[in-house]
Amino acid sequence: MADQPRLFTKGFLSLTLAQFFGAVNDNLLKGVLSFAVASGGIWSGQLGEGGQGYVGLCLTIPFILLSGFAGQLADRSSKRRITVLVKVAEILIALVGFAGFLVGNLWLSLSAMLLLAIQSSFFGPAKYGMIPELVEDSQLSRANGSINMFTNLAVIAGTLAAGPVYSLYAPDPGASYLPVLWLPGIAMILTAVFGLLTALPIPRLAAMDPDLKINWNPFSVYYHAIRDMAKSHLLLVASAWAFFYMIGMLAILILPDYRELLQVSPTKASVLLGILGISIGLGSVSAGLISGKHIEPRLIPLGAIGMTFFFALLGTTPLHFALVAVLIAGAGIFAGFYIVPLQALLQHLSPDDERGRFLGTANALSFVASTIGSLIFLSARSHFHIASNHVFLICAALALIGSGLLIWRLKPVITDPSLRGGA
Repeated sequence: MADQPRLFTKGFLSLTLAQFFGAVNDNLLKGVLSFAVASGGIWSGQLGEGGQGYVGLCLTIPFILLSGFAGQLADRSSKRRITVLVKVAEILIALVGFAGFLVGNLWLSLSAMLLLAIQSSFFGPAKYGMIPELVEDSQLSRANGSINMFTNLAVIAGTLAAGPVYSLYAPDPGASYLPVLWLPGIAMILTAVFGLLTALPIPRLAAMDPDLKINWNPFSVYYHAIRDMAKSHLLLVASAWAFFYMIGMLAILILPDYRELLQVSPTKASVLLGILGISIGLGSVSAGLISGKHIEPRLIPLGAIGMTFFFALLGTTPLHFALVAVLIAGAGIFAGFYIVPLQALLQHLSPDDERGRFLGTANALSFVASTIGSLIFLSARSHFHIASNHVFLICAALALIGSGLLIWRLKPVITDPSLRGGA
């Protein structure tokens, strides 16, 4: 426990809180939009069946196109400066969201989601690349577990808020109150302001490679980074990390449809998203505590097995709110076990002067995977007309087959005693 105070320094705490408020905004906007375009929403049908898949695409495509450039900026510039600038941009983007919801325009509101994803794509490499600059190597597992916990608390806050915010914005027929059209936008603006204020205390950080020449072709950046990462186990680690986001995107897109499957209110449906967030957070913290001062890759296969089991149950058991909630919690805990050691390995194995480039590429891979997850959901719902809860069987199959193959290839890393002896 003596190491704990050194983990939560002013810099790391500020980064964690800045990430928290950013994730709240992402999930608040995504949640409100998902309820609006899902079955029974005010914009239902405007994007077709399973329309929340397009909301997911707005979130992922900018990361694919911009993460390589963002990773280079994170190496060339101070990661603290990038963080402050993206937090200023978040306030301006929240104003776009405010206008979209106020006039009831789906496309303007989707534009805010797209802009928020662009802003987040620049924050990603700076955020994850900054962690090894703010904490010691021996604290990487705990730091990643902690920041994942706060991120998932933010997912809870954003998704739980999305239900009542949407209900107040678009009341059900017969409700005793008028629509509060300004509420989603004001909530976004206030959250963005808190995010900027919490980012300001991050200490000044030197650029790791100030003379780096920017390559403006993102695909060239990815090609060279992937080629370099393939020389070690980094590419396999990044691929396993990305695979989690494919499965996670599917799960997140499925849950809003439980409003209709279970015949519950948007607020109660958002509780399921909150449960997923808090359980991933608990799994992440537990993984960090189990790892201690080291990296514990043996948690990766345990996490994959647990996710497969609970996703399979979600796709086959009866539709009952309490049962669905318990199974989602189980899947989330094992997801935390899966992701934390992979995240720590990415940071640990990346060279200091190329960490931003490698993490930017890993970020892009994760969002390529997320985009594939959105497309799988759209195809399953609109083309094959698979019931949303049965799409969890696809999650289970992906966790079993895809993660299993990657973990098998990662066996030398998983069994490496030097990682467990000191990160």
